[in-house]
Amino acid sequence: MGSNNRPIVLIHGLWNTSDIFKSLTRKLDHYSIEYFAPTLQHNFGKVSIIELANFLNELIINKYGLDNEIDLLGFSMGGIIGSYWLKNFKGNKIIKKFISVGSPHMGTLTAQLVPSFPLKGISEMKINSKLLKDLYASNDFLEDITCISFFTNWDLMVFPGWKAYLPKGNKYSLNILKHKNLMKNEYAINEIVKKIIY
Repeated sequence: MGSNNRPIVLIHGLWNTSDIFKSLTRKLDHYSIEYFAPTLQHNFGKVSIIELANFLNELIINKYGLDNEIDLLGFSMGGIIGSYWLKNFKGNKIIKKFISVGSPHMGTLTAQLVPSFPLKGISEMKINSKLLKDLYASNDFLEDITCISFFTNWDLMVFPGWKAYLPKGNKYSLNILKHKNLMKNEYAINEIVKKIIY
């Protein structure tokens, strides 16, 4: 068992459900780390990140209240939802550690030509989108949180993959092919779990 026994909330990305975390949660079970992995309804990218963060807020409050310290991990779009929740729903008051995995905090070229209607959520991940510019205009909301980012240079979903990291904290490049493998590859999972535990 590591030094951290806080529960961790796992936020999946677009076109995923909480099933994307199966490899990760098996490891967390091994170390007796409590986790909460809700499935968010992205509706194929039609639902705004703001709406998803609002729904996440309700789930976290119902599960943990406003006084218990927890950690947060966001995969892909889940990292943006997590950041938005931290900043705009005062999640930074209870989160101690935020782990981002393959999240387009600076946007992704794969979203550039996507129209805002009907694909609002996807369009919000464009490079220089209003949502991302407003979100990271100030990083004060991350100030008291341990921030850790994992990414792969070979990411074609979040592109360029080498820019998929938070504006604060340590960042780690994983030599993994394919976006989804950040949550499926055994080496990647082991590296992520180390940072959850310690």
